[in-house]
Amino acid sequence: MSEITIDIIKIFILGAFSFILAFWLAPILVHFLYKYKLWQKEIRTKSIDGKEIPYFQRFHNQGETHIPRFGGLLVWVTVLFLAFLFFLLSQTDIQWLQKLNFLSRSQTWLLLFALVSASLIGLIDDILQVFSKGKPASRLGGYIGGGLRLRYRLILVALIGLIGGWWFYYKLGYSTLHIPGNGDIFIGVWYVPFFILVMMATYSGGVIDGLDGLAGGAFAAIFAAFGGIALFNGQINIAAFCAVVAGAILAFLWFNIPPARFYMGETGVMGLCAALTVVSFLTDSVLVLPIIGFLLVIESASVIIQLLYRKIWHKKLFLAAPIHHHFEAKGWPHYKITMRFWIIGVVMAIIGVAIRLLG
Repeated sequence: MSEITIDIIKIFILGAFSFILAFWLAPILVHFLYKYKLWQKEIRTKSIDGKEIPYFQRFHNQGETHIPRFGGLLVWVTVLFLAFLFFLLSQTDIQWLQKLNFLSRSQTWLLLFALVSASLIGLIDDILQVFSKGKPASRLGGYIGGGLRLRYRLILVALIGLIGGWWFYYKLGYSTLHIPGNGDIFIGVWYVPFFILVMMATYSGGVIDGLDGLAGGAFAAIFAAFGGIALFNGQINIAAFCAVVAGAILAFLWFNIPPARFYMGETGVMGLCAALTVVSFLTDSVLVLPIIGFLLVIESASVIIQLLYRKIWHKKLFLAAPIHHHFEAKGWPHYKITMRFWIIGVVMAIIGVAIRLLG
């Protein structure tokens, strides 16, 4: 059996393990979340600029307050557990267990750091949103609740980006960006602020977590695409990491499709966005990130455009923002929006991979 065949088998086995483990853990998590009523007590009533949001309130009623947050725990806890489980098992003399280890300093340490550190920040925000009774703290297109204020979350995301950018530039020696079909361009120390900018821009795409199943399907397609790029690059452990993340997301999606049993929450969105940023740089694919992550781009852009349009012309361009709420307001059923967005996400991910593989 060839080495590449073994590597592909490793990737698929780990993805399957991740799905099975997360699928088994999900009912335990659901029981815990409902037992302690870990959901928000109110629905968002105003947009980020303080304006009324009648369309959002029409389609998102008080019934949503009885669906817990923290669903993202299922994803990053599964990834963290499997990473250390197979690392420990690889210390044995059993060769196939050694092969299944995907935790390596050169490829996945930084990925795991980004995923877990950002997820923990998101977990704190989710906890505050559930238990805080203070003034609501808006997020771009998100929900109300106590929570960390948007500016604090952006500062923390930027800090993670600073650490990541510094590590890439000073420790790993990254200083170029790859332009598919054209080669590399040298940007030197500008690599660090560029890394921070991408980290924050990717996080802004987290506003996609607004309809049952929408974020899960989008992130699964994105990580699968980067897993394919990593495999093409010979970065087997990165490909395995992406497969493990995608497998856990699919298990999350099983319980998140309508009617959702839980929401991803900030502990899922922040961690996945941070890990996505790092994997795009590790695979030298950051310039195709806006294509592969097209849904994140249009979701974030719709909010920014709406705010600017209202600021300048004092009226709304979209009926509601992010863009998926605009289609809700136009009368599209939520399942139609979700599934059509999934299709767009998969097609754009395929296009992005094809462009990246130009060389």
